[in-house]
Amino acid sequence: MRYKLLIFGFVAMAIAVLCSCNGNKGGQGKLHTFKGLYSFGPEVKSFKNCDDTHEYWVTDSSAQLELKYSQMNFEKPYEPVYVEVEGVSIKSGSEGMGSDYDSTLVVKKVIKITKEIPQDLCN
Repeated sequence: MRYKLLIFGFVAMAIAVLCSCNGNKGGQGKLHTFKGLYSFGPEVKSFKNCDDTHEYWVTDSSAQLELKYSQMNFEKPYEPVYVEVEGVSIKSGSEGMGSDYDSTLVVKKVIKITKEIPQDLCN
């Protein structure tokens, strides 16, 4: 009897691990290039995708996006800039500052950041 319980427990754990590894729905978790408008300030780190106007909370794991934004020396926070970044889209947590957003964009690499907002891409 003990042997059967041990096997059942092992099988249940294996199924749980396999299900958690394949949990990417809708392309979430895949490295992707995002193009859009980034705003940064004391309480907001947001990105608006130019392709589908989806808004994301931003986490900068590259440690470059916030730095480069700050180096632009805006007089006021929250000024939008055009960015192209590589990152992954994940579901936002239910607590914290990003909880107002459905998704969080985790930035892995900054490709481009500019004050010039292309009207043909982001209108």
